[in-house]
Amino acid sequence: MTVLVTGGCGYIGAHVVHALHQAGERVVVVDDLSYGKPTRIEGSRLYGMDIAAPGAGERLAEIMKAEGVDSVIHFAARKQVGESVEKPLWYYQQNINGMLNVLTGMKESGAKKLVFSSSAATYGVPPVDVVPEDVVPMLPINPYGQTKLFGEWMARACEEPYGIRFCGLRYFNVAGCGPVELEDPAILNLIPMLFDRLKKGKAPAIFGDDYPTPDGTCVRDYIHVSDLADAHIAALKYLDRDERKYDVFNVGTGEGTSVRQIVDEVKKVTGLPFHETVMPRRAGDPPHLIGDATRITTEMGWHAKYNVEDIVKSAWDAWQANPEHHIDVATWKQTD
Repeated sequence: MTVLVTGGCGYIGAHVVHALHQAGERVVVVDDLSYGKPTRIEGSRLYGMDIAAPGAGERLAEIMKAEGVDSVIHFAARKQVGESVEKPLWYYQQNINGMLNVLTGMKESGAKKLVFSSSAATYGVPPVDVVPEDVVPMLPINPYGQTKLFGEWMARACEEPYGIRFCGLRYFNVAGCGPVELEDPAILNLIPMLFDRLKKGKAPAIFGDDYPTPDGTCVRDYIHVSDLADAHIAALKYLDRDERKYDVFNVGTGEGTSVRQIVDEVKKVTGLPFHETVMPRRAGDPPHLIGDATRITTEMGWHAKYNVEDIVKSAWDAWQANPEHHIDVATWKQTD
């Protein structure tokens, strides 16, 4: 098959492109390169475009027909929670129009399988500590999460009239690195943000230590990006089945780790004697979000292989392998 990956030059997308190549699949990538780099897709053909722009649906249909695409993995979206609170209309325009154009391209070209990069942000502040996929109500508390939930609804609505097979993967907190050259290129996720502050000799920031959690910091389910990439391969195989009981799956470990525990793990792995600073809470952050991964394990046979120590160590190895990011541990000192 030929798989089209939107956002394939980004952090998660590039890991999935790598996993697809490892599985022997042919891959084409669509990316606007706002965060990714074209060197990360291992020779896949790249189409540079903004999938949220007017006319993108028709252009995607042309690409899918020309490349013989039968499957799409859709990552390309804006994903910063705080930014979505500040710029809600832009997030609706980008993420909802992007999904609309992907589905239009699939409808017009005849591509039938869609794996959608959804999010645990769809759950908002759930009424349980470990969240199953069918928890109710689902009330995302920020525009980012709203766009992801609406994206699931859009894809589901296209199944019957257009014959599109849809699977949504609700990620929890993705971190770590596979091959070191696939390091997270954007300083948007917690661990790269911690490393970036250390590179500058500054105190890493914890946003809020007064949440109703054991140590006052947000608790999340951290999933290794290589585990997540494997889940996408499993999801494509799942869509080959005629009988599919579910169309959304959590991708997590079922284990919670606080932000402060991540900071402590960074101290251990890096050997840097830093002290952190506590900043005000960020808008739109729920205190506690852990995923029940029973469904994906039962239905697809997938389970996470890596733990938090593996995640932080792999992220640090990739950071140190990048000459632009490398920190000389022997001479490092904190300046604030």
